[in-house]
Amino acid sequence: MFTLSETSILAAILLVALGILGWGFYRARPFGKLGILAWLQSVVLMTPWLLFFGLFAAGIYINIAGILFLVVTSAGLYIFLGRQLRAAGQDAILKQRATERLAADSSLAANSPQLAVAELKPEIPPLPEDDLNAIKGIFGIDTFFATETIAYQDGAIFKGNLRGEAEEVHNRLTASLQQRLGDQYRLFLVENTDGRPVVIVLPSRNDPKPMLRSQKVFAGILLIGTIATSLEAAGLLLNFDFFGNPGRFREALPIGVGILTILVAHEIGHWILARRHQIRLSWPFFLPAVQIGSFGAITRFESLLPNRKVLFDIALAGPAAGGIVSLLMVVTGLLLSHPGSLFQLPNQFFQGSILVGSLARVVLGSALQSPLVSVHPLVVIGWLGLVINALNLMPAGQLDGGRIVQAIYGRKTARRATIATLILLALVSLGNTLAMYWAIMIFFLQREQERPSLNEVTEPDDARAALGLLALFLMITTLLPLTPGLAGRLGIG
Repeated sequence: MFTLSETSILAAILLVALGILGWGFYRARPFGKLGILAWLQSVVLMTPWLLFFGLFAAGIYINIAGILFLVVTSAGLYIFLGRQLRAAGQDAILKQRATERLAADSSLAANSPQLAVAELKPEIPPLPEDDLNAIKGIFGIDTFFATETIAYQDGAIFKGNLRGEAEEVHNRLTASLQQRLGDQYRLFLVENTDGRPVVIVLPSRNDPKPMLRSQKVFAGILLIGTIATSLEAAGLLLNFDFFGNPGRFREALPIGVGILTILVAHEIGHWILARRHQIRLSWPFFLPAVQIGSFGAITRFESLLPNRKVLFDIALAGPAAGGIVSLLMVVTGLLLSHPGSLFQLPNQFFQGSILVGSLARVVLGSALQSPLVSVHPLVVIGWLGLVINALNLMPAGQLDGGRIVQAIYGRKTARRATIATLILLALVSLGNTLAMYWAIMIFFLQREQERPSLNEVTEPDDARAALGLLALFLMITTLLPLTPGLAGRLGIG
């Protein structure tokens, strides 16, 4: 049975979730049908979590097939409700609000013409006058009604009112700008601090630059270091120090190659989607880690991203490819496991991850009750791969998870998620050195967000949002351990 502390934790999780849903319903009611539909989207996304923890608190276990069914069903309902939301007139209301803002600005100008002139008097941007006039000429009453020009870096910010659907407006403005000034400038459509869309125009000389030769050399050195730490991690799993016994290279090679295969699959996933969207990526800067072989890699964009959809696709492709390869290794390894397998792991090993523990329970059954469980090496390699991909899915900075959150929810939410992740890792690191290393890595290398896309206003579609939340859910089930009480109920140990 559950202990008092475990029951309290589960109850607290349920109360917090129900409180969030209740507050969301209170906020949604004034918006009528649209508000309720938006609230229902959040309900269906949280339902798998509520059922999972709620039934566990009641002593009922849902196997991994049931969990995946709930998640897939939830994602399908989320997409359906999103379509209903748009059909109910979400876009029309956004346009209506833009029209109301324009009417309010016109009323202010009519009632206080001197004040309006003072407010709309443009600052002089650091652009040639002919170019600035040409840029101003791309705006119109049916696209973006510019009311103010502000100098910004080497270009200018144009405040005003968006007069149409963001993606269509951005495409029209970009085409008009290229027709007038060629490839000299880039047009960004982003949200201002007050939440209203603004246009930023910057010279194309500020585009991301290709890697320098010195950076490529550094990336090569990190790759060599990652190969070495992958072999060291393999040696530690086999109970010897590879760095101290390099002559045992052949023993460490199969596991080391398995770890590197997962890392390569992750990067190939990024590369394939980047190529599909015609985005250049830098060479990956692998991060060696003795404990698990590698923390993954840092990859920079060497092209401007057209929109948040592309950011999402490229960010998700890496952990999706690496995660699928890792999951196949785990399942195949469990199916191949037998009493004579290479590894004899203590059953507590399977308590370290809800996902791996649940899969092992489904495949190995009562064998997990033995003090030592014989498993195929693919189980260990796949588990390391799942951990590596899950770490990269943490919602922080320029990690894949941070990019996914920024793509779905925007920069403000991504910034808050980064802070929350660092705080959580700091707390976990009090008892886990791996969390401490990863927190330090994020703080020094990954805490900054991605630079804005050319169209930062248009959000990804509901299908992408559902896939992103599914990926974050699997990340949590990979990194979250089973409590002793829950492990006992599952027959693990």
